[in-house]
Amino acid sequence: MAKIIVYGTPWCVWCMKAKQFLESRKIRFQWKDAQEPEIAREAYAKSGQMGIPVIDINGEIILGFDVEKIKSLLKIKE
Repeated sequence: MAKIIVYGTPWCVWCMKAKQFLESRKIRFQWKDAQEPEIAREAYAKSGQMGIPVIDINGEIILGFDVEKIKSLLKIKE
């Protein structure tokens, strides 16, 4: 099972799309609210970018909601 962490905020459209994408496929993940300064620093340390969402899949970092990269890393065929 993949270890997935999504760093985002409830007001970020792309963060919510990433969250909904995973939830709709019943893929377990940890949500971290990047509105909290400590969480924002953690996301920045992983990505080197200030943008969200930051998605960590088994240590592979995806900046933004990149559906194809998520599918590839999780081996989702659709």
